Amino acid sequence: MLTMQPLYLDNHLLVVCKPAGMLIQKDITGDLSLYDAGRKFLKKTFNKPGNVYLGMVHRLDRPVSGVVVFARTSKAASRLSDQLRRKTVKKTYWALVKGKTPERDRLTDWILRDGVHSRISTTAEGKKAELSYHRVLYKNDVSLLELELETGRHHQIRVQLSHKGFPIIGDFRYGSKIKFPQKALALHARSITISHPVREERMTFTAPLEATWPENIKKLQAEMNDVAYKNLIESQISE
Repeated sequence: MLTMQPLYLDNHLLVVCKPAGMLIQKDITGDLSLYDAGRKFLKKTFNKPGNVYLGMVHRLDRPVSGVVVFARTSKAASRLSDQLRRKTVKKTYWALVKGKTPERDRLTDWILRDGVHSRISTTAEGKKAELSYHRVLYKNDVSLLELELETGRHHQIRVQLSHKGFPIIGDFRYGSKIKFPQKALALHARSITISHPVREERMTFTAPLEATWPENIKKLQAEMNDVAYKNLIESQISE
């Protein structure tokens, strides 16, 4: 059974690590969502009767793992949403992609949404999508990228990288031919930096990699002597 991992809790915020495969919000499948799991966690932790408030301010796709911030009050939700609108929230992702990417790149595209899919527009229609990345490692025709997301469009990272010829491993919807365990994508919301909605101090929350990653990382490490990088990755894989 998929379970969330709490990372931080106070009177205003609940920050969790979402496992790949868990819904953010309930859909027609009836599967347990991260939102419902968060409410159950708060209800049990504080022995609260009745309904528990939890504000959703951003989302991750079902196959994606990583850090998610919930608001515990409507005031916190409003202030976090305002930060997202003003682009003062910093989001960092890790991704394994097919092919050798440039060492660094900044991608600017226009994305059109078509139901459950999105695609790049060649005529500046749709919504502007921006991200930047640097390549941490390249081995065996696979690149490990660290990305900073500047906008939050539907399937943005997946669509933009695929459009450049570098589909995310496991992402059959956008061109991957390589399987990743547990029907997950090799895309992880590594960290998020926000201003606390009440104290206003900058806070960074980091989500460890989950069990779907180790075998793929080990394959990339097989012929590598970069000790610093090896230690970085191994330290972030959850037990």
